[in-house]
Amino acid sequence: MIKQPNKEKRSGRPSKNRAEETSKRIISTAANLFATQGYAATSIEQVASVCSAGKDTIYRRYPSKLELFQAVVASMRCRIVDKLALEIEEISSEGNKLEQLKHIARWFLTVNLDPEMVAFKRIALSESKFFDAIQADQPHSDPIMDSLIMLVKEAQASNFLCQGSPEKLAMHLLHSIVFGPSNDAMLGNTTYSSIEAQDDYFEQAWNFFLFGAYVKK
Repeated sequence: MIKQPNKEKRSGRPSKNRAEETSKRIISTAANLFATQGYAATSIEQVASVCSAGKDTIYRRYPSKLELFQAVVASMRCRIVDKLALEIEEISSEGNKLEQLKHIARWFLTVNLDPEMVAFKRIALSESKFFDAIQADQPHSDPIMDSLIMLVKEAQASNFLCQGSPEKLAMHLLHSIVFGPSNDAMLGNTTYSSIEAQDDYFEQAWNFFLFGAYVKK
């Protein structure tokens, strides 16, 4: 009779890699459920069942559903920050500063029309008390907005944009590009679901941002 090798015994505490994998699985599952069902319809028990993790495992990491939702939003923001940094790095040697700003402005439109982003904005609107709690915990510095402000400053320094508050210009640009299509998507419309529709809207919005609607006589 062949003797079977002894199975490796697991310690009571999971390894760091295993713990990180579990956390990622919980966040990924929760993000999908929140996005497809909404905040109210999603429970910790359901997240545990879908991702095959014990409720105690989830509660040790996230003591409440609100804290789990906060972790999901924080994870999404981290992904956006990383993608934005990579996008800026890739275009840093291409075109002039205004062309770089235009590229990133178009990228902002794409990100804000992503179905997951739209779903979470819809949750924030319908569950304002939870959104307010998340906002209160956010750091005052926003790396996403800071990156846009930096690009506006560089375009100003290169004399492509008028002087003035770069913060106000960046906010105006963001509202010009994102506000309408994002709200349209949150209402369940598909007006800007195609790349062609997004491109057409963006070119008009970008030109309005640069030149306004007033015709000089």
